[in-house]
Amino acid sequence: MTLSVFFKILLLSLFDPVIGQNMFYAGMKYSSATFSAALCNLLPALTFVLAWILRIEKVNLKSVRSHAKITGTLVTVGGAMIMTLISGPIIGLPWTHKSHESHASTNPNDKEDPVKGAIMISIGCLGYASFYTLQAITLKSYPAGLSLTAMVCTLGAFLGTVLTFMVERGNTSVWALGFDAKLLAYVYGGVISSGITYYLSGVIMKEKGPVFVTAFNPLSMVIVAILSSFIFAEQMTVGKIAGASVIVIGLYLVIWGKSKDHKEIELIQQKASTIPTTVDSKVDRVDIGSETKASKADHVDEPQTITGPNAV
Repeated sequence: MTLSVFFKILLLSLFDPVIGQNMFYAGMKYSSATFSAALCNLLPALTFVLAWILRIEKVNLKSVRSHAKITGTLVTVGGAMIMTLISGPIIGLPWTHKSHESHASTNPNDKEDPVKGAIMISIGCLGYASFYTLQAITLKSYPAGLSLTAMVCTLGAFLGTVLTFMVERGNTSVWALGFDAKLLAYVYGGVISSGITYYLSGVIMKEKGPVFVTAFNPLSMVIVAILSSFIFAEQMTVGKIAGASVIVIGLYLVIWGKSKDHKEIELIQQKASTIPTTVDSKVDRVDIGSETKASKADHVDEPQTITGPNAV
């Protein structure tokens, strides 16, 4: 492992496990869950801009496929905003209850500061976007995705521990663990949300890039809404259905644009693979011709034996 690769892994450990997650949870503390979910859906747009600036994502403003990727990203973010900020009339489903006033979303924190929460969540989303973009760059020089994930998680846990000691000095209660839902949340967040997610995103990122991976982030809201209607009997509203439909349309545009990019790359690779074959064949023909000419010249220089009546 080179020094540059280690430096990239160190930055990866800072961007997501430390900056991204801590700033997002801190921002949620000063705002609300709905507000946090709405701002977190800026991730696809931020990743697209960073990948465009670093030339990881190829964008040609004159091509239709680039217009589809840009429009699809914006539409996906817009659909997520519709789904979180607009409720509308309730759609009655057989498996849901008519009223869930007791489960109304409230913020239990007394220190509510939406401005501070918005700034923290935005910094967290920027950390997530920087992580995915840098992960795509690191995988080109260090393609071992599984060991990369292990090192990022290990180094991130170490840096997170050091940060907690610095911030929570004297507060030993934050280290208390019990066999409850909090411990399950810790394990799930470390194993599923960090470990498996980092590895799977890296596998897909090698083929499709970071923009394709983060474009599916708002789709989690659709899945949560559907599962919540079955498991928790939460009401489905017109805003949720409309937002989910817009998200699907945006994802289709992004996938269509990326598929066109992939086909263009395959055509370029096919052309590049046929050019050396043509050159080699020409060189072979030239060599064969030169050998033939040389052999004829050799035969001319060789002494000839004359037979017949003129022979001496």
